Amino acid sequence: MPRRRPGRAAEAAAAVLLLLLGGTACGSRLPESDFEHGGTRTPAPSTGTGTGTPIRVGIITSATSPVGGDTFTGPRDGAEAYFDRVNARGGIAGRRVEVRMCDDGGSGVGDNECVHQLIDEDKVVALVATTALDYAGASRVSHARVPDIGGQPIGAAYDTWPHLYGIYGSLAPRAGTPGWGGKLYGGTEVYRYFKQRKGARTAAVVSYNQAASAAYARLVEQGLRAEGYKVVPEQVDFALPNFRAAAADLKQQGADLVFDALDTHGNAQLCAAMDQVGASVVAKVTNVQNWTSTVPEDYKNSPRCRNALWATGSSRDFDDVSQPAVREFRDATKGLKTHSQWQLEGWAAAMWFTDAAKACTETKTGVTRACVDGFMNRSEHYTADGLLVPVSFERLAAPPTTRRTCLSVARWQDGKGWIPQGDMNSTCFEVPQLPYSP
Repeated sequence: MPRRRPGRAAEAAAAVLLLLLGGTACGSRLPESDFEHGGTRTPAPSTGTGTGTPIRVGIITSATSPVGGDTFTGPRDGAEAYFDRVNARGGIAGRRVEVRMCDDGGSGVGDNECVHQLIDEDKVVALVATTALDYAGASRVSHARVPDIGGQPIGAAYDTWPHLYGIYGSLAPRAGTPGWGGKLYGGTEVYRYFKQRKGARTAAVVSYNQAASAAYARLVEQGLRAEGYKVVPEQVDFALPNFRAAAADLKQQGADLVFDALDTHGNAQLCAAMDQVGASVVAKVTNVQNWTSTVPEDYKNSPRCRNALWATGSSRDFDDVSQPAVREFRDATKGLKTHSQWQLEGWAAAMWFTDAAKACTETKTGVTRACVDGFMNRSEHYTADGLLVPVSFERLAAPPTTRRTCLSVARWQDGKGWIPQGDMNSTCFEVPQLPYSP
């Protein structure tokens, strides 16, 4: 049976840190007071024919944050689209899903205010597709026993607290401390994939001389070395990066792969530099947060590097419309200007809640927090109609030393978009699990 990728939390958290780097690199820092406020709370418009008492859910998103607009809104938009479709089809057992949204402003203070508003005031049954820069209210959600379904693991909350169910599952005890003794564990399946399937042997890792960037680069380098790669570290100055020199060096050293610990702007500059010096690689590997339809705009000055972009994740390629479940997602979101993997995962999170709520309508208690939480706690190999690598929640007393993990892989091609590379449920490897600090 395919298994989840336990290391995805590290990747998501690192991606956010790197986006924050981008904000500071551009000199756009705002005073802390600008972020110490509650988010706006706008209920989604109600549609559909459901006539029973509405089922109320909450969505917390750092829609406005130091990182910038639209960075975190993908899961929210995907979830909202799914609930709109549920309501248009009559709701859940005749009950409309009423969505209450809250923008936490990207701050811990704002996040706690959103949690209070949605749980204590709005009395939501569950939170869905949480995407918070600083999930400061996670412990409060857990103590209130409110199920948080399909959230993005930006930080360690989903490997720390019970009643929180991240979109990629968890193996950790979740008893109030992160992972096992404060350590989380991630696999090397991405590096194994490119080694076995593409014959890669030398990998460059490009980072800034900045703490968050350098720390993530070391994590990537650790995994690559565990898989037997020759690793070529390339560090550039945070304030005045010389990407051309890094590109020239990775070319000279024969890098097959390029991984990075850079922000989006830095990635575009690196790719442009690689094209300028003629560096040709098997793959320029990016993460799930950058798996979007905006590649032509983001990498407009680097056609060669752009067409060497590969993305890895734990959900089915949002461009793979040969899959019925993906076609349904794309049809429901055709009005959006752009599409992304995070939108698809938000859609899957909303489906997960809906499946839980449908199951609860058949019980004596009906759709309650406790019933939905019980369904989630028993979740085993959940796939959201095939959109997710099978997800489970297992409370292992000790971290695994190895794990069979599966991954979704896609590569970009101009004119065709993201092209899936095999089926994610059969692209699986038995790999070591390496510790890291959240």
